[in-house]
Formats: sequence, structure tokens, C-alpha cells
Amino acid sequence: MTERPIREGDGLQGHTTAPGGAEHVADPTGWGLNSTGWVAVAALIVLAIMLWKKVPGLIGGMLDSRIAAIRAQLDEAAKLRAEAEALRAEYETRAKTAQAEAEQMREHARQEAHHIVVKAKEDAEALMERRAKMAEDKIAAAERAAIAEVRARAAEAAAKAAGLLIAEHLGADADRALVDRSISGLGRPN
Repeated sequence: MTERPIREGDGLQGHTTAPGGAEHVADPTGWGLNSTGWVAVAALIVLAIMLWKKVPGLIGGMLDSRIAAIRAQLDEAAKLRAEAEALRAEYETRAKTAQAEAEQMREHARQEAHHIVVKAKEDAEALMERRAKMAEDKIAAAERAAIAEVRARAAEAAAKAAGLLIAEHLGADADRALVDRSISGLGRPN
């Protein structure tokens, strides 16, 4: 690298060469401030302008309004959560009630089915008893009819036999004597 002579007014104060051949150039300055000084001055100017324009108040107001909005959202969320928990509790109660009602309905249906089965058995037994009674009545009627027929035939056979016996043993003379006795017995009191 070539060395340049320092000229007056170019803002450079000096030129050095470090041992080992590395060059070190001094920072440029203006009005007695180096680059770090000018950054600090610019930062102070920006801060002054921000204070003059009341930027911290604006930022604080924006943050306060944002905090208020977040609080409102949190309050709304808390209300919604309380409502949701109330609804959940209500639905749990309804579900338990519905389950209890369903169990009662099942038990009632079982009892009704049991009563229907018992009634059907009773009705079937009553029907069998009525049919057995009807069969017994038919048998008894058939027995009575058979006995009446047997009696009628027996009476008919007895009448025929009596007629034959009378015809064999009684003649006209015996008939007259029997008629006379019967007529004479009519006039007397018993």
C-alpha cells in the first residue's frame, strides 16, 4: 500500500502504520465529533423530536387501549367459560335425568311384559279350562243322551216284553176282572 500525505482540510488527523505492515487509519471527525458522537447526537435529536411530538404518550395510550381491549376480551372469555360450564352442568344433569328416565322406562316395560306374559298364561289356562269344561259338558250331554236312549230302548223293550207277557197270560176274562177292580177302586177315597 502506498502512503498518502495528509493534507489540511480533508478531515483526517493522522496516518499510522502498525507493526507488521498493517495500516491503521484514524476515524474522520467533523466539528470535533467522530462517527459515534454523531450517532449519539442523531439519537438525541430523534428522542427530542419524539418527546416534542409526545410519542411516548401516544404509545402509552395505544398500549392502554390495547390492554383495555385485552381485558375486555378476557372478561368476555371468562363470561363465556362460566356460561359453557353452566351449560355443561345442565346437560350433564339432563343426561343423568334422561338416563334415569330410560332406566325407569326399561323397568316399566319389563314389568308390563311380565304382566302380559302372566295374563297370557292365565288367559290360556282359563281357555283350556273352558274348553275342558265344554268337552266335559259335551261328554256329559252325550252320556245323558246315551242313558236316555238306553232307557227309552229299555222301556220299549220292557213294554214289548210286558205286552207279550200280558198277551200270553191274560185273556179277555182276566182283562174284565182287572177293569172291574180298577173301576170299583175309583169310587173310594185313598
